[in-house]
Amino acid sequence: MSPQDLSLHMDTADRLFRRKRLRALAVPAVIVAYLVYVFFAFDIPGLSKRANWDNAVILASDSWSYKTHVTRTNRTGEIAYAVEGERKGAYPEGMRPDWVSGDDVVTVDLGRDTIVRLLPENRTEIEVPGFGLITAQAEGRQVTTNLGTDIPDWINASDRRVTVTTPEGRITMTGSRTEVFNYFPGWELFWFTFDSPYYGHGVFEILFGPQIDPTRGNVVGAISDWWNNAMWRHRDVAWAIGETILMAFLGTFGAAIIALPLAFLAAKNFAPLALVRSLTRRLFDFVRGVDALIWTVVLARAFGPGPLTGALAILITDAGTFGKIFSEALENVDDKQIEGVASTGAKPLQRYRFGVIPQIVPVLLAQVLYFLESNTRSATIIGAITGGGIGLMLTQAIQTQKDWEEVAYYIILVIVMVMLMDWFSGWLRGRLIGRKD
Repeated sequence: MSPQDLSLHMDTADRLFRRKRLRALAVPAVIVAYLVYVFFAFDIPGLSKRANWDNAVILASDSWSYKTHVTRTNRTGEIAYAVEGERKGAYPEGMRPDWVSGDDVVTVDLGRDTIVRLLPENRTEIEVPGFGLITAQAEGRQVTTNLGTDIPDWINASDRRVTVTTPEGRITMTGSRTEVFNYFPGWELFWFTFDSPYYGHGVFEILFGPQIDPTRGNVVGAISDWWNNAMWRHRDVAWAIGETILMAFLGTFGAAIIALPLAFLAAKNFAPLALVRSLTRRLFDFVRGVDALIWTVVLARAFGPGPLTGALAILITDAGTFGKIFSEALENVDDKQIEGVASTGAKPLQRYRFGVIPQIVPVLLAQVLYFLESNTRSATIIGAITGGGIGLMLTQAIQTQKDWEEVAYYIILVIVMVMLMDWFSGWLRGRLIGRKD
């Protein structure tokens, strides 16, 4: 090799190495620039400033705990006790929590020496360790206190409303009412409400103890009261989960039934006319190009809310996806198997039935079962829009901004439902298609 050729090759190699080094630096630089753009475009600094971490902590604690309300109506002086402040969770007359005592002066012991006294004439006293005694008087629409100008962050006071938030509980005072919230871990009244004779009885006592309700057996009565729990609505939740699964099932398998014959019109080896193939494929692109949530909104305007609307939205979207998948599977079938069936004198429909369908069944079932599992999750969101399934109950619980333990309950049920559908689809796929060890 001449010195000139050697020099030319060395220059070429140097340019190649410089290009690779430049590319190695350019790619990370582009990624960093994009992340910087995202940082300012989405206003991350402003978002962090606007975030209310105290509310986040309260919402998170509400998901695994419950609060009991002690409410005094200042106009009448009546005091009520209720779990989560709901009428369905109200203590029966003559019954109240054991941390409340007194008659004329009702004393609420929140724990750790934090005491609230509901005094006559709409007066309230709050003893907070390390801070002192807070007094408040409700007069008409106004609330007067002994608080000065130097108020700590855990007290929010105005002439109309005073809120004291401590680790043990929260006290809210307005001109119309005084409320004390005491927090406890767990989901109270999850099994039985106060009106059930089985409230306060353990599992072993119900199973092996004497008969509690003279009109019913312990097991039958306990199951009935749990199933008809007015506060946690277990019966409604089970029905809603059934609606969600039904939406996913009808939408998925309905889409597969519609897409399979149309897939033959989109496959090259079964539809010789290019115009027919093109129109069918564009139809698939159209229906799957629009998200199921958009179809849900459109169909809800046409047919009204309901689980059937959600199932139709899933059906329309998945029909396009299945049509594309099935047509590609049809284009890859083995012609020899079709010719073998044809050599027996089989008619065209018999050739499709015994020469084509068996080849695409594994792909068909695998995709249908996978989409069934995926659509179980999608049906939760679609149900929130169409007014059906567990998605609607989850949305209603979130909108109330009150019972976040119910939100946690529904989310856990959705996760369990998806896990069970994942297991079921895997088991069914293994039974129908087979599974490699």
